[in-house]
Amino acid sequence: MITTGKVPLEELQMHMISFRNAMDKINPSWEIAVIFTKVNLYYLTGTRQDGMLIIPRDGEAALWVRRSYERAIIESEFKSIKPMESYREAARAMNVNPQTIPDIVYVETESVPIAIFQRFQKHFPFTEFRSLDSAIAKARSVKTEYELSLMKEAGKIHKIVLEELVPAMLKEGMSELDLAIELFSVMVKNGHNGVARFGMFDTEMGIGHICFGESSVYPTFFNGPAGHYGLNPAVPIWGSRERKLKKGDLVYIDVGCCVEGYHTDKTMTYMFGKPLSVKEIDAHNKCIDIQFEIASMLKTGETPASIYGKIMGNIGSDFLENFMGFNKNRVKFLGHGIGLLIDELPVIAEGFNEPLEEKMVFAVEPKKGFFNIGLVGIENTFMVTSSGGQCITGESKGLIPVY
Repeated sequence: MITTGKVPLEELQMHMISFRNAMDKINPSWEIAVIFTKVNLYYLTGTRQDGMLIIPRDGEAALWVRRSYERAIIESEFKSIKPMESYREAARAMNVNPQTIPDIVYVETESVPIAIFQRFQKHFPFTEFRSLDSAIAKARSVKTEYELSLMKEAGKIHKIVLEELVPAMLKEGMSELDLAIELFSVMVKNGHNGVARFGMFDTEMGIGHICFGESSVYPTFFNGPAGHYGLNPAVPIWGSRERKLKKGDLVYIDVGCCVEGYHTDKTMTYMFGKPLSVKEIDAHNKCIDIQFEIASMLKTGETPASIYGKIMGNIGSDFLENFMGFNKNRVKFLGHGIGLLIDELPVIAEGFNEPLEEKMVFAVEPKKGFFNIGLVGIENTFMVTSSGGQCITGESKGLIPVY
């Protein structure tokens, strides 16, 4: 029987303690929480099944599994796993009625569909629901040594593939899709799990942003600095079949890497055939300086909002034009938390005023767009330490020449 990647019981217990502590702090009067989404189920139970995790404040949590109970038992060390055919069956087994449950239930309001909650509420007659999203985000924001070990492994893959292997893949005349397919294959062969998970609503990613030249400043719904052509309006991901690599192109690659559910995020750029102009190279180097300045402030006690304010306040008005995007497609952040999702909290942006804690992890991505050229800049993943951010995704400053 293959059972690789099993999350240790002690790890699951630490995650549950972190979640309960966050609930006590953020929602002091909570009595019961219910988890439905698979990422949070995995964080708390070590398995991603179709079911729900019921967490009473003063009792043992139980994972009720519709499908597959057998798989949950095989791969999870979680102590209380129970089968159910439906919410009705679970409610009956728990002797649920209006007199035995609290009035208020806490759920993942950012991600649980209304229809699913209504089906649940039919048999678990809570009169009111409230959000547990801030609490689970807070719990997940500080990583354990186990989680960090997986993210460091993802970072090693990122470094090897983007800094060492990609230059040899770039061939004149290849399409963005050609590169995306080859890059995906190489990353998976090197240990990437082949997924890049986002919490952003209704977001598909494929491998990431694979862009030649102006493609990286093409408008997109995606809430990030870069755009890309994608395949077509129905599938605006992967890369274009029509956009072919030619000499003088700036190649922009922004991809996540995942090991046993945990991600790192990295962007590398390459000058194909000939160098960029001095103006674009200077802008890229300024982005590198900004990355290192942000990293120096990723230490305990700093706040994401103060980091954002200091950086943005020191950037001249000329450089601010098309900084963190291009034209109207700019973003109001400099980096984001990362872990089981690529886009986790907190964010290096205004409004995030809680002090950083050791073992938080951030993707830092200062970038600047140029018309008809694309995005210059960089992205790497950093761990928060008492002395500043520690990079786990490599040392290259990008704009790697491929001549």
